[in-house]
Amino acid sequence: MKATFNRAIVLATATLALSFSASAHRAWLLPSSTVLSSEEVYVTVDGAISNTLFHPDHVAMSMNNLTIMSPQGNNVEALNMAKGKYRTTFDVKLDQEGTYKLASASAGLRAFWRDEDGNRKMWPGRGQPFDATKFDTEVPKEASELRVIQSARRVETFVTLGAPSNKVFAPTNVGLELVPVTHPNDLFAQEAATFTLLIDGEPAAGAQIEVVRGGMRYRNDQQLIAVKSDRSGKFTVTWPEAGMYFVEISYEDDKASAPATVRSASYSATLEVLPL
Repeated sequence: MKATFNRAIVLATATLALSFSASAHRAWLLPSSTVLSSEEVYVTVDGAISNTLFHPDHVAMSMNNLTIMSPQGNNVEALNMAKGKYRTTFDVKLDQEGTYKLASASAGLRAFWRDEDGNRKMWPGRGQPFDATKFDTEVPKEASELRVIQSARRVETFVTLGAPSNKVFAPTNVGLELVPVTHPNDLFAQEAATFTLLIDGEPAAGAQIEVVRGGMRYRNDQQLIAVKSDRSGKFTVTWPEAGMYFVEISYEDDKASAPATVRSASYSATLEVLPL
């Protein structure tokens, strides 16, 4: 666990890509296509944090922690990056057959307490980058209601050129990760798909999973699908119809590494379900 936590701290020295103040909204990466067939093609990807799924209406998503992994496990450069008011857009050139993973991941510590006047305090402050070296000097250890959380976030999507492959799904063992039993670029309406969740490389039992189809701007009911992972971290979803889906997962336990007392992680992914 210590080694895993150290990896999380290293990852966290980069600026957190997603502001914690945006936790009430959904962060997503939306590719223009998820399954393609040609020798050399591009996909355009939108990234946003919004109230309504796949409708950019709040803030553009930061791409400071964006990584794009090729089917061979190499890093791929994002092209034509542009950040607007409500969304960030970039292109990805696909020139290798197989599955690409696009991910924005961050991890670190958060602390909450009350000062002598009863005011609620938090560290890092809103919009402030996480810096593990400042924890000892900026977080009062004797503060009232002090709560230190080991936190990790991951936002992903997947794109396949030609036949699907699996190399990009090798776990990093940091935070909450999705390992497919059913390939995420091989999903069809009315069919069931099974995935395994890992937390720091171990099965994430009891994680809460919510699945919502895109286009919610045009319907009154979110039509949310809620499931929970089993003891082995597995969960299954049956897709009611074709479309772009948002999978959002939250997890929390008391197996944090000191000085944290709570381990919390979130994962989200945009997946496309095709008609039969």
